[in-house]
Amino acid sequence: MRLLLLRHGQTPSNVRGLLDTASPGPGLTALGERQAAAVPDALRDRAVDAIAVSSLVRTALTAAPLVRARGIEPVTLTGLREIEAGDLEMAATHESHVRYLETVFGWARGDVDRPMPGGPDGRAFLARYDEAVAAIAASGADSAVVVSHGAAIRTWVAARADGVDIDHAEQTALANTGLVEVEGDPAGGWRLVDWSAAPVGGPAVDALLADDPTGEPVDD
Repeated sequence: MRLLLLRHGQTPSNVRGLLDTASPGPGLTALGERQAAAVPDALRDRAVDAIAVSSLVRTALTAAPLVRARGIEPVTLTGLREIEAGDLEMAATHESHVRYLETVFGWARGDVDRPMPGGPDGRAFLARYDEAVAAIAASGADSAVVVSHGAAIRTWVAARADGVDIDHAEQTALANTGLVEVEGDPAGGWRLVDWSAAPVGGPAVDALLADDPTGEPVDD
């Protein structure tokens, strides 16, 4: 099957550079709404059999235009939510952003016992994301759009998909409504097909300023 892993649209916390990972989370900015509205046309030539969102509000809002366009009822899977920031929740400093991203990409490199300060370790994150992906695969869909979160998408794909350069994944931002595509299945594994870091709607819906730190590269 194909998984089209789509990052949610821009939120107010993205604009403010906050590590905002708690539930239910913020809604979308006006730009985030335009990014979401651009998704159906951007995917007009793609087969979509299922749509999945996380339990955080911003993913359902991002998926809504595609849901209406395709007439597909989305499934909400808690395991697709963002990686919890723990003690770094709502932090806005560069140092906090770097610590967060270095932790999650440590997981992608195999250091899964390393904990997020005051938060989960890599085993816990990968287990719940794997479970959500397995549920999507079990639905029988050949192609699913999965609206999730910047760090969660980058980390899971880097950890689970063949063909990923983890250094590149770590150092390349995933913009709001950026899209990462993988193919395979939970039993046989996953392979990277494409990593489109820019918004699927193109330059007209790109942010002028840096986005949410969960989408940033690691850069000291």
